[in-house]
Amino acid sequence: MLNNYKQRLLTALILIPIFVFFVLKASPQAFYILTGLIVVWGAWEWSFLMEIKQFPQNCIYPVFIIFMLFVAYLLPIMPILYSTFVFWIVAIGLVKCYPRGVIGWRNNLVRGCMGLFVLIPCWLAVNFIRHADNGIILLLFLFLLIWGADSGAYFIGKKWGKHKLLPAVSPGKTWEGVLGALLTTVAVNLLGFFDLVIPISRWSIPLLFSLITVLFSILGDLFESMLKRGAGLKDSGHLLPGHGGILDRIDSLTAAAPIFALGIVICHWI
Repeated sequence: MLNNYKQRLLTALILIPIFVFFVLKASPQAFYILTGLIVVWGAWEWSFLMEIKQFPQNCIYPVFIIFMLFVAYLLPIMPILYSTFVFWIVAIGLVKCYPRGVIGWRNNLVRGCMGLFVLIPCWLAVNFIRHADNGIILLLFLFLLIWGADSGAYFIGKKWGKHKLLPAVSPGKTWEGVLGALLTTVAVNLLGFFDLVIPISRWSIPLLFSLITVLFSILGDLFESMLKRGAGLKDSGHLLPGHGGILDRIDSLTAAAPIFALGIVICHWI
């Protein structure tokens, strides 16, 4: 356990500064390509969730996702964000009903369509946020929310977690961990409010928006856990020591980023 924790910490200490550097310094084209490569690797791992493990068959889905990235780039983003919101609302029911509803999505075509809603809108949302006015600040804030919530859930869940959240989906997650994620979210927001000298009267909407974003990030984590359990996998891959695969690191972001992007448009923050 200690060795795994050290691996997680070391990997995070290496990857987070690199990614923050790209957020701050990369050109729009370079950032599109970098995030696109992450999504394509995620698509490679998604083929394992579809239980396609033989080469070259497991290359078909990543190639399809590359094509869909180009298609999605040419489409208006708002209908995609709204449809993605509906998808994640439906995902709540799928996660809550697992394993009773597993027969409805074990089909490869269904899981492939799920991957479209998980991977493509996340890529669009991250780039949409980053390339808007004040987008770099907003995107870094989104990452801070997710990383903070993930850390809060991990540490508080490990220390005080007793009441299982959804044991059939993810036995290690607890209600105490969820509370830790939400408390961390509140702390991150309060630090931002005080740093930016925002009046108390204007705290409620950003705080509520942040809490909703984090709740969806938890849903994204649970959704991937459900698919992994359905496919008999512990991790989506083995690329990142102590973390598993790419999907294991971006699962929270896949749900949170489209919701965050939709929210900041609705609230006229872009």
